[in-house]
Amino acid sequence: MPFTDQEILETLRMVELETLDVRTTTLGIDLFDCADPDLESTAEKIYTKVVHHARNLVEVADSIAADYGIPIVNKRIAVTPISMIGAASGSSDLVPLARALDAAAKEVGVDFIGGFSAYVHKGFTRADDALFNSIPQALAETDHVCASLSLGTTRAGINMDAVVRFSGMVLESARLTADRGGLGCAKLVCFMNPVEDNPFVAGAHIGIGEPETVINVGVSGPGVVRSALARLDPDADLLAVSETIKRMAFKVTRVGELVGREAARRLGTMFGIVDVSLAPTPAEGDSVSDILELIGVDRTGAPGTTAAVALLTDAVKKGGAMASSSVGGLSGAFIPVSEDQGMINAVRDGSLSLAKLEAMTTVCSVGLDMVAVPGDTPADVLTGIVADEMAIGMVNNKTTAVRIIPVPGKGPGETVEWGGLLGTAIVQDPGRFGAKVLHNRGGRIPAPIQSYRN
Repeated sequence: MPFTDQEILETLRMVELETLDVRTTTLGIDLFDCADPDLESTAEKIYTKVVHHARNLVEVADSIAADYGIPIVNKRIAVTPISMIGAASGSSDLVPLARALDAAAKEVGVDFIGGFSAYVHKGFTRADDALFNSIPQALAETDHVCASLSLGTTRAGINMDAVVRFSGMVLESARLTADRGGLGCAKLVCFMNPVEDNPFVAGAHIGIGEPETVINVGVSGPGVVRSALARLDPDADLLAVSETIKRMAFKVTRVGELVGREAARRLGTMFGIVDVSLAPTPAEGDSVSDILELIGVDRTGAPGTTAAVALLTDAVKKGGAMASSSVGGLSGAFIPVSEDQGMINAVRDGSLSLAKLEAMTTVCSVGLDMVAVPGDTPADVLTGIVADEMAIGMVNNKTTAVRIIPVPGKGPGETVEWGGLLGTAIVQDPGRFGAKVLHNRGGRIPAPIQSYRN
């Protein structure tokens, strides 16, 4: 469907006045043909293939931004889960593959490269075990590499052995990057029901059903939705609120598809999906928290917040689905605590607690994202937090995730600055009780009865 003159003028207004941007163009690259019995050869093949396919990604994205006047904030790469590629070598140390990915990312000039990943929701292969052991060092040594792990699915249940190991991995990553505020943990996420076409980091990777290369676009627009709701009659009912959000999501999605298809054409690859997620930034006016307060809660975290998130997420998905047949990824509303100034303020003011944040994840598009906790948080507490979030996703048959950062040397209420899109975090109190017995039991939480669907 061609773009009308009115749509073009509306887009220009959204860019100029409402902080509309394309948050990321992510090039997916399949690496299965890089697997080699020799790990050094695997690393060389990975570097060569990534550089070959992504060498023009930044230039193309910048040229599209200049031609259409639409900011494209990030340029990223997602690859096949590295545990699958490293398996052929039999190596117990996959850090060299992370170094190869990082070197390739630096060579082509992208912001991040995702895919130092493994799927372990029912158990570990030898390569999965090697990747788990390699992640803390890999994240400490590299600048651009992101890691993600599938710890459960609705069909498989939750691999609690993997959850326990993930908790230890988080603490070790924080320790190895203590001089940077535990920054390694900001590049590490675990999933329940992961999607294989996610263009956003830290979870970006390319699943086994994806093509050789593909462009997936992540488009944001909390400022656009915020402005539309600010113009809405304050006496309008919630159906009118939902319709307003849907119309804005429709327009934002159209912009994302335009950019994605043009990027694919110029790069000589195929267009995959547009992920229409309201992904905030620390910039003023670019906050999901502000939207929730315009919907009608006094402060994010107050009673009614979960209902407001549910309305927002649903309306965004509906608007996106109306605009494109290629909506994918996660799509909905992200609530990363450190990356949203309104969320930061809500935590600082005491209206948004960790418990309330967990409740909000039952209806948002992902889960607990960029949550800072004290550096001395015990492993069993982290296990309990992760297991709770995985259970929410499992029972509700939705994607949930945890990206949690134990900040070395910091306690509840203290602040850590990461800068850039990662923003500022207020360290939250996870409470004084843990889950020691649960942590030590291991095993697997079985799949729920609703998983039997055929």
